[in-house]
Amino acid sequence: MSLRRILIAAGAVVVVALVVIGLSQSKGIDEQTTTQSAAEMTRELAGAPPRLAALHAQANELLDGNTTTVKRRIAALKGYPVVVNLWGSWCGPCRLEMPFFQKAAVTHGKKVAFLGLDVEDPESGAKKLLQEIPLPYPSYVDPRGTTGTALAGSVAGLPTTVFYDATGKRQQIHQGVFASEKELDAAIRRYALGEYVPPGS
Repeated sequence: MSLRRILIAAGAVVVVALVVIGLSQSKGIDEQTTTQSAAEMTRELAGAPPRLAALHAQANELLDGNTTTVKRRIAALKGYPVVVNLWGSWCGPCRLEMPFFQKAAVTHGKKVAFLGLDVEDPESGAKKLLQEIPLPYPSYVDPRGTTGTALAGSVAGLPTTVFYDATGKRQQIHQGVFASEKELDAAIRRYALGEYVPPGS
């Protein structure tokens, strides 16, 4: 077999592998969720407590900062559970679950603080995704992934979500995509709000 044919065959194998990986990561994900407009989210979150309202006032923004900045923001939210979602516009599964976070942050936004962490992402890609799927909370930029590592330990990949209870204690690190609104909602109630959630709920 000629070198050219070997290279073509190898390229085809790589393409097939990438397709299979992409399909396996998104298998079973509920893609029926519709997104809300910024105006709709603002209306539903009206009347939130001041510290949570301050987050909503920075809705959809990309904030500069470092590990210290983000940890101080989380500490300043003590008294409320905090959910931190690590995402990137280059991450297909992140895109799939982002509408779930949009909805959850509106549903729980008067009791739970939400923050995003945009990891190793070009600003243009992040802004474009946030235009498509606006979030009712800000995201800190994490160009080297150092803040994500500090919060979640060894990050195997994105998306990753970190749950803190109202005392500021980290309760759970969820690595991988949430397959549905229901699955994310159950995790928020279980790990952030400390509610009993029956298995399978």
